[in-house]
Amino acid sequence: MAKEQITPLPAVRVKRTFQAPREKVFRAWTDPKELARWFHVSADYSTLVPELDLRVGGKYRVEMHHKGGNVHKLFGTYREIKPPEKVAFTWSWENDPTKSESLVTVEFRDLGAATEILLSHELLPDAEQRGRHEQGWVGCLEQLSQYL
Repeated sequence: MAKEQITPLPAVRVKRTFQAPREKVFRAWTDPKELARWFHVSADYSTLVPELDLRVGGKYRVEMHHKGGNVHKLFGTYREIKPPEKVAFTWSWENDPTKSESLVTVEFRDLGAATEILLSHELLPDAEQRGRHEQGWVGCLEQLSQYL
């Protein structure tokens, strides 16, 4: 009997350039007050960051509140922090019955007055989740662009 092989889904990869210096863009991802101002898929949300312990092994929690009343809560642990070049963290939804954990890596490339972000979201459980997260990241990065 052949052993079933599970092929991992390709990671969500998003590249975007922001008209702001790298230190400012990095701070927008790592300062809880700044993160709360933009980290949501659209202007229909507001975000709370009850916990952000920016160190390897440190935990974070984020709550995205939709104006219609839905609340999406996520949490994770920082795996790598290299100011202002890179941050990597695990990603789990609080209400996910599968309790799956994925990995987000954000690289910040210095372009002088601008910054290029390379975002990778790996280890998503299925194609549906991959598609949802890709759409979510595009929305979040649009909110970041407006914030910066």
